[in-house]
Amino acid sequence: MYVGADYYPEHWNRERWPIDAGLMKKAGFNVVRLAEFAWVNMEPQEGSYDFELFDEALSVLHANGISAIMCTPTAVMPAWLASKYPEALAMKGDGTRHVWGVRKDNCYCCDDYNRLSEAVTRAMAEHFADVPNVIGWQTDNEFGAPTCMCDKCLAQFQAWLKDKYGSLDSLNAAWGTHFWGHRIKEWSEIPFPADSNAHNPSACLDWKRFHSWLVVEFQRDQVKILRRMCPKHFITHNFMGLFSGLDYYDLASDLDFVSWDNYPVWGKPGIRYDASLGADVMRGLKGKNFWIMEQTAGPSGWGTFGRNPRPGEIRSITYQQLAHGSDGQVWFRWRTCTAGREQYWHGLLGHDGEPLRRYREAAQTASELHKLAPHLAGTKVRAEIAIIYDYDSIWSLEIQPGYPENSVVKAIGRYYGALFRSGVAADIVPPGTDLSKYRLVLAPAFHVVPDAVADSLDEYVKSGGILLTDCRFAVKDENNLCHERTLPGKLSDTFGIRIEEYESVDGGAAYHLSYGAEGKEFTVEGYTDWVTAMDAESMGKFYDGHLSSFAPVTRHGVGKGVAWYCGVVVTEEEFYDNLVRDLLREAGIEPVADLPNGVEATMREGEVGRFLFIVNHLDMAASVSLPCQGTELLTDKHVAGEISLAGFGVAVVRVEG
Repeated sequence: MYVGADYYPEHWNRERWPIDAGLMKKAGFNVVRLAEFAWVNMEPQEGSYDFELFDEALSVLHANGISAIMCTPTAVMPAWLASKYPEALAMKGDGTRHVWGVRKDNCYCCDDYNRLSEAVTRAMAEHFADVPNVIGWQTDNEFGAPTCMCDKCLAQFQAWLKDKYGSLDSLNAAWGTHFWGHRIKEWSEIPFPADSNAHNPSACLDWKRFHSWLVVEFQRDQVKILRRMCPKHFITHNFMGLFSGLDYYDLASDLDFVSWDNYPVWGKPGIRYDASLGADVMRGLKGKNFWIMEQTAGPSGWGTFGRNPRPGEIRSITYQQLAHGSDGQVWFRWRTCTAGREQYWHGLLGHDGEPLRRYREAAQTASELHKLAPHLAGTKVRAEIAIIYDYDSIWSLEIQPGYPENSVVKAIGRYYGALFRSGVAADIVPPGTDLSKYRLVLAPAFHVVPDAVADSLDEYVKSGGILLTDCRFAVKDENNLCHERTLPGKLSDTFGIRIEEYESVDGGAAYHLSYGAEGKEFTVEGYTDWVTAMDAESMGKFYDGHLSSFAPVTRHGVGKGVAWYCGVVVTEEEFYDNLVRDLLREAGIEPVADLPNGVEATMREGEVGRFLFIVNHLDMAASVSLPCQGTELLTDKHVAGEISLAGFGVAVVRVEG
């Protein structure tokens, strides 16, 4: 179990390094992340490398038993690079270049920038390959921005499209350029689809795919160097959870495992649904456990800062991620910086460098994690539910949401929150995954559905699976063109329904429906399909006259399985709690615990046993009825029946039997 902090020796006098390393050792830290912004320190002028600062820092850390993850430092180019090669700076839509002095401001199509990025990666890899306490690498830092719009990027985009489509006839068909007379006769006529609110939606989707491809290729060039020169080291990258700017499945493909940056402390304390979903998305990128490379250590912000984590909250946040599959925990940052834009992004230590409350809480957590490590080795979350998470659908709905504020993440969140409250885990998977091992599959806002994927969903249901999809399902094909079929398209017979009309429900308008045996009334705001139940069973009813013949939710048995369709966006969480309860009953899935509000329960398991994690997200005490008995590993006490948690309290129970 690796536990530590992000450390910046270049920010502090050398005399401070042994003090920091000693405090880390005392806290039980055994790893740091180094150098993601230190390009200029290691290459003060082109081709002249100087690693002395980091050699000394690594030596001090090694003497205190602390390993290091080195970062390729290409997220911030040196000033000399921007000055000597101005085309390395990304171009904005207005034709001006980014002004050097921030970060993530490079053009991925600039030959000089790519040459120099590979050179510094190669120099670092050669230098640190055999340093005894270097254990792995992080590529760059938080890939995403910028989207460059220079001539080289446009030419590369055109070449990428030519390689993808082969001919202009194919491209014109895929983009539907007969609309508005936009037929393209030469590859050079293709522009940047800069305005996703106005340009061709198919072109906009390809533009997003192209930018993601560029970043993946940039990382791949670094990974090839690191694999060749540092075969003993792992390679990871710090992803950003629910960030949608890149296809994270592609970005993860070249890495040993995924890491991510988790900052859930904003506003008043609340239930950390997004941090839970973000963790599951990260685990799903490679279907394996992950690391936290940056974790909340204090108030966060650039110009202004947010609230301070409450006593116990830093620990609670850590355990939530551990429960979802984290095998490494690195806090950002060790000490709050006294200079630069992130002076207010606080670390475990403040500006004064004193080991105070946050440090002590991190030390307590580190001690507990090391105690748990031998128990958890080889364990992971085993889920019977899959949620399809598709970047093409994410991007398509960013380009054309269909109804206001529609997004894949919001749609998934409605069901995910209900699963969370039910104490049931889910895997997040890409389209095309073999779903046969899952009892229940949810596909909210699954908007871009190629025919082959639709066929696989049909086969999943007929083979015995339980499937739920919802609003705007299978509207588009892989080219972001609308299918020429009555919704839900190829799966109309699977769901036993027809959707001939639909509407946004906004501007203060609302519909009302009942769902469930109790006949509870719920409010439709945002969107509704006008679903005709053909062979399907209607699972609720509308109260509004013109909708009375339509079904808000349907259920249809087909083959050995059941297909559910939810055609409404409902305001109340209770609606989704009730719907998910029915889906779990249909699939024969039992919650791991009966949970009070704000408490999360997750199970990790493996050959060594089963471990129930219970995490209190709120700053008030809670009691949880246990579905099992066992040993609570943090206190070494036998527990059964009920367990009490303090505010932000946690428990880890080794399940007996």
